[in-house]
Amino acid sequence: KGDIVLTRGTRIRPQEIAVLATVGCTRPRVARAPGIGVIATGSELVGPGETVPGAKIRNSNGFQLAAQARSAGAVVMNYGIARDDEETLDAMIRKGLAENDILLISGGVSVGDFDLVPGVMKRNGLAILFDRVAIKPGKPVTFGVSERAVSFGLPGNPVSTFVLFEIMVRPFIAAMTGCRAGPVDLSLRLGKKITRKRADRRSFIPVVWKDSGAVVPVEYHGSAHIGAMCLADGLISMPVGVSELHEGTIVHVRPFQ
Repeated sequence: KGDIVLTRGTRIRPQEIAVLATVGCTRPRVARAPGIGVIATGSELVGPGETVPGAKIRNSNGFQLAAQARSAGAVVMNYGIARDDEETLDAMIRKGLAENDILLISGGVSVGDFDLVPGVMKRNGLAILFDRVAIKPGKPVTFGVSERAVSFGLPGNPVSTFVLFEIMVRPFIAAMTGCRAGPVDLSLRLGKKITRKRADRRSFIPVVWKDSGAVVPVEYHGSAHIGAMCLADGLISMPVGVSELHEGTIVHVRPFQ
């Protein structure tokens, strides 16, 4: 009794109610669904329904992150696009931190002239705990905490943003809402050899399940190739120092939710 945690707003199935009754759990612990704000940064971004002039690109990250956050049980506020000026970015980050438990910001976290996010995060009271991680894709990621909220500053490339949500943000949300169980990785056989030239970072690779029960990598052309994620069933990782995985190797697969 008390070890079962439910997120408020979650739809409880009849069989789950039966389990609660069976174990005598009349007062389950209930976790409030976290509020998550989403901001996509970049003056080059336009909305999905708009014409794309010149060197502009459509904002996919904002909608992708909002959908991932909802699938993780969060209540989501999508604030849209923040242009590359400090005043606009400051106002949106301040509002997002005030209204949410977690603020997700995509783009503007590297070292270019318009990568303003880390500085504005600090200005809004966030203590930066780290600003890069040794993984691929997704090296430039900034994580900050304050008394009121936390914020993930994610890269602008859509695959990097997608992968970082799955391996960092989703488990964070689960822990925040009282879930004791970590992500469930499946041990499956690799159906095709994988090699890489550099092994200085942990690489996350999208894979698909085959009828044989093995997994094979999907065709994947880097961190801008978000279409590859549509074909994939999950991710495997290659640790630092490992340059090849042979066919038949047992790999740990993180399935997509």
